[in-house]
Amino acid sequence: MTVIQVAAGLIHREGRYLIARRRPGVHLGGFWEFPGGKREPGETLEECLQRELFEELNVRIDIPIPYQIVRHAYPEKIVELHFFHCTIETGEASPIECTELRWVFPEELSQFRFPPADEVILDALRRDAGGSLP
Repeated sequence: MTVIQVAAGLIHREGRYLIARRRPGVHLGGFWEFPGGKREPGETLEECLQRELFEELNVRIDIPIPYQIVRHAYPEKIVELHFFHCTIETGEASPIECTELRWVFPEELSQFRFPPADEVILDALRRDAGGSLP
């Protein structure tokens, strides 16, 4: 089974994270996620994240800081999610490639339905909530 590499942004501002709701009709439609997307050939994961966030949200971010890698097997594919902490340098996030955006505190993340692959990250962010963000 092919492994799909995905870069996801843990975009933070004033203690909150930006989450996006996936469009209906796509894999895991209706679920919430941390914005990002699939890595294209010849692209670094950092370049992938910067490109995806510009295409999906119309924002430019600072240099992404690696946080965690999560590998998850779905029945139809394996995804390797590379999570990065980052902040918006220019632009205001707009839901271009998703149905909705929200800024939420780590303790509010459990109120949203995320894909199974994100559970490790959700737990880590809630655990880290007591500390300071990068």
